[in-house]
Amino acid sequence: MTVAQRGNLFVVSTPIGNLGDVTHRAIETLGKVSMIAAEDTRRTKILLNRYEIKTPLSSYNSFNKIKKARDFIERLEKGNHLALVSDAGTPGISDPHYHLVNAAIENGVSIYSIPGPSALLAALTVSGLPMDRFIFEGFLPRKKGRTTMLENLANEKRTIVIFESPNRIEKTLQDLYRFFGDRKVAITRELTKMYEEVIRGNLEELSTLTRNWKGEITVVIAGADKKKRKN
Repeated sequence: MTVAQRGNLFVVSTPIGNLGDVTHRAIETLGKVSMIAAEDTRRTKILLNRYEIKTPLSSYNSFNKIKKARDFIERLEKGNHLALVSDAGTPGISDPHYHLVNAAIENGVSIYSIPGPSALLAALTVSGLPMDRFIFEGFLPRKKGRTTMLENLANEKRTIVIFESPNRIEKTLQDLYRFFGDRKVAITRELTKMYEEVIRGNLEELSTLTRNWKGEITVVIAGADKKKRKN
């Protein structure tokens, strides 16, 4: 009996909003694999319907990543090809997908990147802040470790990028001003979608901004200026 050749794992970037931003290679890959591991199958289904892709979906998220990773590795070892997608954008950024990638590496599975949209890079490109050197911190801790992280980031010279939710953005802007002092910031919301918005200004003024925030938010903050820092 011959041993089946292992399948390949494809890490596929999908649109962050506008479905027209998907690449031809991504569409081709999603249509050819045996299964798609999706963070939110409902959101991914919208993309698949748009491009008439019939590939079966299976959920893969923070709650089931251990069990599902074992199941997916078994499929790959039997020769089935698998695509990995997140809610939107590039998988592995602020989601559990790195766990499956590591499991695939440990089991000798070949992994291929199908690059494309990224909210992180999209926000940087329209922020008006330096892009040559930057750091990405994902979502700030809600409570434990938040103060320590902000204290450490206060002296960071590179541009800082974070994600935030609509219900916490106002508190986060206030905390950023309290720890960082007044510096340039860009708040991007709903990038590539109908109500796309970029708000540029300073932390001092934007920390007092009150509005009905909606959608997915990425915040880009200027790095520390050692000559101008709030004590």
